[in-house]
Formats: sequence, C-alpha cells, structure tokens
Amino acid sequence: MKKTLFIAVLALMGTAAFGQSGSGFGVKAGISYNKNGDLIRTISNSAQNAVEGAEGKTGYHFGFWGKLDFPKIYLRPELVYTKTKSTYDVDGDSNDYDVSKLDLPVLLGYKLVGPLHIFAGPAFQYTLSNDLGDLEVEDVENDFTVGLNAGVGVNLGKLGLDVRYERGFSKNEAQIISNNITNIEGRVDSRPSQVIFALSLKL
Repeated sequence: MKKTLFIAVLALMGTAAFGQSGSGFGVKAGISYNKNGDLIRTISNSAQNAVEGAEGKTGYHFGFWGKLDFPKIYLRPELVYTKTKSTYDVDGDSNDYDVSKLDLPVLLGYKLVGPLHIFAGPAFQYTLSNDLGDLEVEDVENDFTVGLNAGVGVNLGKLGLDVRYERGFSKNEAQIISNNITNIEGRVDSRPSQVIFALSLKL
C-alpha cells in the first residue's frame, strides 16, 4: 500500500511538472511587500540630517514571460509592469511613496526534483514615475537601474507559483523640493527591497 501510494505521488508530481516544462511563454501576476530606501531630510544649521526609514506596503505586478527549457536548467526572461509603495513619516505626516516601473528579469533556473525549482538572475528596471504624497519630488536620478531576483517556485500543470526576493544594487535617489506648507529639502532612495509572490500561466 505504501509503495503504491509513493508511486502515485511521484506520478502526480511528474504530471504537474510537465505542464510548464518545455519551452514556451505565458502571463503572470502577483503581489509584493515592498520597502524603499531611507528618506533623508536636510536640516538647516545642523551638522546632521534627519533619516526616516520606510514602512513597507503592498504592491502588485503583471506581465509576460518566456522560457527556453533544457534538461536540468532553464532560461526565463520576463517583462513586467510593477507598482510599489512605501510610507514615510515626516513631521507627523504620513506620505506614501509610489513608484511605477518596467522590470525585465532574466532568470536562470535549476530543476531540483519534480515540480520544484530555484532561480536567480539580474533584473533590469526602468522607472516610469514616482510620487511622494504631499511632498513635491523630482524624477529619480537614474531612470534605468539593475537589481537582483532570486527565489523558488513550483509548477502545477499549466500554473506556476513562485516567491522571490528582489533588491536594487545601487541607490537611485529622487530630490525632495518642498511641500504645500513649508519648504522641505532632502532626498528619497527609490531602490526596491521586496518579497514578491507570483502566479504564472503557460499559454
């Protein structure tokens, strides 16, 4: 009985893995928990600046993926629209920092066993827009940046589930000009640090 059950489980895992095995393409979407870098305010007549850490918020993404499949590894480029959000507390006021960008991760994956696989690779990022609530903020210093994606996934038929961590390699700051009441000068680091949960479908 145990042997029969073990064989059935192996067969089920093999069938699940087969759905997204092989080269192909599909769509994906998901949510993320994101935190950007510090907000640093310039304080006049002071040797030190005020540093505000970000409070993480939930973001989302959707896009497309392609896959070149080999016996034990695969190459998977993706093109994804991503919306992230962090919150900063400035003088008792809460300001949401919204960033919209296009992500192009190029992932190299390794198949562990059955439907389970791991992956990592660079993520090329192009910032479309950024907004900091009541604070007036300029565009980010660099529209184009590079980060890292790394994670683990499982294939279930034509569906795929994965969780990954994304981190920007270098600071990408936007200058704060003022707000509607008083002049506030400083800068905010738009570099992402996020945990991403994604659902993909092979077409």
